Amino acid sequence: MGMGRLRRNDYFWAYLMIAPTMIGTAVFSIWPLFQTLYLGFTKWDAFGNYEWTGTENYRRMASDPELWLSLKNTAVFTICTVPVSLVLSTIVAILLNQKIRGIPIYRTLYFLPVVTMPAAVAMVWKWLYNADFGLLNYALGFFTDLRPGWVSDPSIALYSIAVVSVWGGIGYNMIILISGLQGISSTLYEAASIDGASTMTRLFRITLPLLTPTFFFLTITSLIGSLQVFELIFMMIGPNSIAIDATQTIVYYFYQTAFLDNDKGYATAIALLLFAIILLVTVVQFIFQKKWVHYE
Repeated sequence: MGMGRLRRNDYFWAYLMIAPTMIGTAVFSIWPLFQTLYLGFTKWDAFGNYEWTGTENYRRMASDPELWLSLKNTAVFTICTVPVSLVLSTIVAILLNQKIRGIPIYRTLYFLPVVTMPAAVAMVWKWLYNADFGLLNYALGFFTDLRPGWVSDPSIALYSIAVVSVWGGIGYNMIILISGLQGISSTLYEAASIDGASTMTRLFRITLPLLTPTFFFLTITSLIGSLQVFELIFMMIGPNSIAIDATQTIVYYFYQTAFLDNDKGYATAIALLLFAIILLVTVVQFIFQKKWVHYE
C-alpha cells in the first residue's frame, strides 16, 4: 500500500514537472493544427469572418496553374540544392576533420553563414549578383563581355538562388558530419591499414557507410528546409521582378495568397498541402532508409 502511494506521488510530481511543456505544446502546436485543418475548408475575408466552403479550396488547387508552377519551382530548387549541398558538405567535413594547423579558424569561417541573419545573407548576395555593378559580373568582365542578370533573368534566377542556399547550408551540414566522423572508431581505420586498404578504400568501405545515419538525418532536414524556402525568394527577387514566376516557391505562393491577395482560406489549404507533401516525403525516407542506412 505504501509503495503504491509512493508511486502515485512520483507520477504526480513527474506530470507536474512536464505540465508546462505539455500545456505549451497543446496551446501553441496542437490547437493551431486543428484550427488550421478547419480553416482549410473555409473562405476567410479580410475582417476575419469565416464561411464554410467544404472542399472548394482543394478543388480549386487542381485547376490552379500558379500553384502547380510553384510546386514545380520548389521541386527543381530541392533537386538542385539537397544533393549538391550534401556532397560539398561531406568533402568539406572530411577535409576539416584532419589534424592541420588552424582548423578551428577554417571551421568557424564555414559556419559563419549559419549564424548570419538570412536577410543579411540575401542582401549581400543580391548585391553580388547585380547585373550592372555587382562584384560577380565585374570579375566576369575580365574574361567575357557577358553580364548575366543572375536574379532578374527568369531562366537562371532560380539556380542563382540555389547557389546561395547551398553556400549557406554547408556550414551546418559540415558540423553535423564532423560529429559523425569523430564518432567512427579509429580502430577500424587501423585494422584496414594493416590489411593494406588504400585511402579511397577506407573512405568508401568505412567512412561513408558509417556516416549513413548522419546522411539520413541531414537528408530529412535538408529536404524539409528546401521545401520551405522563402526568405531568399522574398529578399532577392520580390513581387515586382520579372523573374518571380520562375522562382516562386510553394511557401512564397502561400505568402502571396494570404497576405497580398488576402485569401487566407485558400492559403491555409496551400499550407496543409505543403504539410502533406513534407509528411509524405519524410515517411518515404523512413521506409527506404532500411535499405541504405547502416547503424553498425
